[in-house]
Amino acid sequence: MTFESPLTRLRLDLAYDGTDFSGWAAQPGLRTVQGEIEAALAVLLRTGAGDAPRLTVGGRTDAGVHARGQVAHLDVSDAQLAKWSARRGEDAGRGDAAESATRARKLNGVLKRSAPDVVIHEARVVPAAFDARFSALRRRYEYRLRGEGMRRDPLTARFTADVPKPLDLAAMQWASDELIGLNDFTTFCKAREGATAVRDLLSFEWRKTEDGAYAARIEADAFCHSMVRALVGAVVAVGSGRIGHDELVTLRDARERSSRFTVMPAHGLSLEEIAYPADAELALRAEQTRARRDPLSGE
Repeated sequence: MTFESPLTRLRLDLAYDGTDFSGWAAQPGLRTVQGEIEAALAVLLRTGAGDAPRLTVGGRTDAGVHARGQVAHLDVSDAQLAKWSARRGEDAGRGDAAESATRARKLNGVLKRSAPDVVIHEARVVPAAFDARFSALRRRYEYRLRGEGMRRDPLTARFTADVPKPLDLAAMQWASDELIGLNDFTTFCKAREGATAVRDLLSFEWRKTEDGAYAARIEADAFCHSMVRALVGAVVAVGSGRIGHDELVTLRDARERSSRFTVMPAHGLSLEEIAYPADAELALRAEQTRARRDPLSGE
């Protein structure tokens, strides 16, 4: 009788320019971030395309969305880990950080041939309880935009949305403050069948960047599909004078999709960070996240 060797879980910390990708998730006939990394893993680990380790991602980004702080996990066998890690004697005694750097370097070496717009920063061993999606405590995004009359920078244009109206930054911050907290964000979400849109929006702060754009820092425990871009769209509608303060609150509390604001373009959005608890709390956090969220009182 033969027994399969236990698998080792690895955490990948990565970044990508989403401009030329059809999103994160692998899709037949389309170029995706997941598809490119899994294809590179198949080459690196010398497996068939169907046998390469599969990735689970912390924040599933849409087509055109970028990432500086994306996280994914995968499971590899002892044999695959040996192929991927440093050769015997190489970097001996340098510890886990050196092994992680070596794995990242090797995977980047394959990726640069077909996907130079993806960079792996780390590939480190983590506890089996780590789940890139369900163990996350919170996620932080940045959205960049420029209003009419604001200085243009061609070097950052592909990462910055243009709004064809003047924008009032103070009004946008007021609107953002009104959206903070634990709410049902159905107005700003494409909710899945049977799922709830209850989320805890922790931060929604605007600043002016060095290149003259406006950038929003948006952080929550989790986000629904298109939620960040819809939130920014509603705030921009206030900043441009399309809707007033009172109407924004009414739209928020109505919990219905609306045509009074538009979902902002994907290319202005970047996933900046995903935060996780200490190793001892990973399993509990994943269990809590998988549990269905209760509706807010009064529903």
